[in-house]
Amino acid sequence: MDVKGLAAIITGGGSGLGEAAGRALAAAGAKVAVFDMAEDAANRVAKDIGGVACICDVADEASTQAAIAKAREAHGVARIVVQCAGIAPPIKIVGKKGPHPLDQYNRVVQVNLVGTFNMMRLTAANMLEAEPLGTGERGVIINTASIAAFEGQVGQAAYASSKGGVIALTLPAAREFAKTGVRVVCIAPGIFGTPMMAGLPAEVQKSLAATVPFPSRLGDPSEYAKLVMHICDNAYLNGDVIRVDGALRMG
Repeated sequence: MDVKGLAAIITGGGSGLGEAAGRALAAAGAKVAVFDMAEDAANRVAKDIGGVACICDVADEASTQAAIAKAREAHGVARIVVQCAGIAPPIKIVGKKGPHPLDQYNRVVQVNLVGTFNMMRLTAANMLEAEPLGTGERGVIINTASIAAFEGQVGQAAYASSKGGVIALTLPAAREFAKTGVRVVCIAPGIFGTPMMAGLPAEVQKSLAATVPFPSRLGDPSEYAKLVMHICDNAYLNGDVIRVDGALRMG
């Protein structure tokens, strides 16, 4: 799929992995809609790349529908959807203050898993109405999980289980959409230098980076974006979960 001239939606596009993906797609000629709950961040990125900012809570049906409608009015039907919106509060199942608050667990699942499904179902419905491109594709949906889905650590119960759900969603979605030419691929990043990571003390970041076999550092968001671009380009990638983690397997 040649992304030039195609409409793209990036959730969590105001920072981190989503921002990097949006910038890469825009640089290649795509028309990018930056979806984010942080209005200032979405506006900043959209202004920089010549896109459109759409304030969106992916876990809320009405908010997501309104954002998709705004993006479609500006750019047409999105052929590329990259889902980077997510939250990761570290909470033990049973901590010093007692059991994991159920409302906080529900919120993580709502944003990370239900939000991913919500955006997928609504954008896929639009893609299925569009004419096939020259490759026979109608579009591609790239979801973002995490290696925590495979090797979740203490304090990641909500995050890991929500991302495990995103991985489990990949193949059935790809199989369902296969006959209509919409691909579904999932990226499982390792530890990247994002605003979420930047909130940790410098010594903790350094310690985490040292656990990566090679290259022994945090991933750069541009490396995630390069994978996004390759997935768009390579039509034979479908129904797959791709780790990008420097061979890290969390203990």
